[in-house]
Amino acid sequence: MNKRIVILGGGESGVGTAILAKQKGYEVFVSDFGKIKESYKNVLIHFEIDWEEGGHTEGLILNATVVMKSPGIPDSAPIVKKLVGKGVSVISEIEFASKFTDATIIGITGSNGKTTTTMLTGHILETAGLNAGVAGNIGDSFAKMVAQDPKDLYTLEISSFQLDGVVNFAPHIAVLTNITPDHLDRYEYDFEKYIASKFRIAMNQTEKDYLIYDADDPVITGWLEKHPVKSQLLPFSLSKEMPQGAYIKDNTINLKIDNNQFTMTTQQLALKGQHNAKNAMAAATVANLLNIRKATIRESLEGFQGVEHRLEQVLKIGNVQYINDSKATNVNATFYALDSMSAPTVWIVGGVDKGNDYRDLYPLINEKVKAIICLGVDNKKLLDHFSNMVEIIVETPAMTEAVKMAYKIAEKGDNVLLSPACASFDLFDNYEDRGRQFKNAVRNL
Repeated sequence: MNKRIVILGGGESGVGTAILAKQKGYEVFVSDFGKIKESYKNVLIHFEIDWEEGGHTEGLILNATVVMKSPGIPDSAPIVKKLVGKGVSVISEIEFASKFTDATIIGITGSNGKTTTTMLTGHILETAGLNAGVAGNIGDSFAKMVAQDPKDLYTLEISSFQLDGVVNFAPHIAVLTNITPDHLDRYEYDFEKYIASKFRIAMNQTEKDYLIYDADDPVITGWLEKHPVKSQLLPFSLSKEMPQGAYIKDNTINLKIDNNQFTMTTQQLALKGQHNAKNAMAAATVANLLNIRKATIRESLEGFQGVEHRLEQVLKIGNVQYINDSKATNVNATFYALDSMSAPTVWIVGGVDKGNDYRDLYPLINEKVKAIICLGVDNKKLLDHFSNMVEIIVETPAMTEAVKMAYKIAEKGDNVLLSPACASFDLFDNYEDRGRQFKNAVRNL
């Protein structure tokens, strides 16, 4: 019987899956409710893959043997409900691609820190000279890499939406950086459903696999007490000493797995801040499990330059530091950003609110923030929360205006921080577009 795969969404993961499926002998059809980018259309045409845009033709979709749904499409989409109602298997790209590789897979998820931890892990493996690739929620799609540039090791950044579509996927090493309320609009505003989604990364692991996690996160530790996993647990902590796993004591990272020990001072880490110490412990634990030389791990953690749009120092103008943290799309990420500020800060915030609770930020705003610039279509919630907390709070309709306003307000020695705590889709294509517009506006001052 001819295997027919229908791919919903013609973006990076959709087109990557189409390439791999075609290579594996599937009949492939790509359907996008919106527009497909020209660059992706050209790829589909090159591989002679059928596609449509601007709507879904049910007759060409409901006859699928399997459907790969792009992570941006919610389960509540009418076409997805129809497919599920018909008993058609709807999976994610991660699930589909993992069937066609025997490589060792490191899967990294979490509300925050997953990109930095993924890039840091990838950097260590690359420095060690391994045939390894970084894919998933960042960079190239996993499926495309399996099809065109196969590796012995994959470090995958995996979102909760991608995990919602896994059935048999089981990474050999799973990393859970933290869990804080995020994307609740996709989980019926039920935090428990979001937590369960993140833990799907470990659901198919066996006793031979590993789960590396933040032992300081009460959400993770609480869930593990009630829902034990089969994999071997390797926690990391900023304060609690661990018989197995990693912890910090006297400004030194201590990592112990069986009889294998690794130490490194936190001063040596290229990335500063407590959250980055956690990311470094997670990445070092992965590297240790893969038997990478300790000197290589140290050298990599000392030399890593960080991730674009994550506390990225853009320019200093008139002794004011401009910082791009556009990747902070939730309150917890912004909490870390504000916490790491050591000078009075003009804070640019706003976008599509995903059910945010801003109260956690109150102490940091009182301590660090001198002015707030709201950058969103609807800023009512921000104004309600913060109007009484700072002397200056203004609304701006565009990034150039926000940066000009920040330039007027900021004084010598201040920081200007873009850390939106919200999604970007009201005014921008995505958080990268938002970050680039910020950097361009700063350079044009």
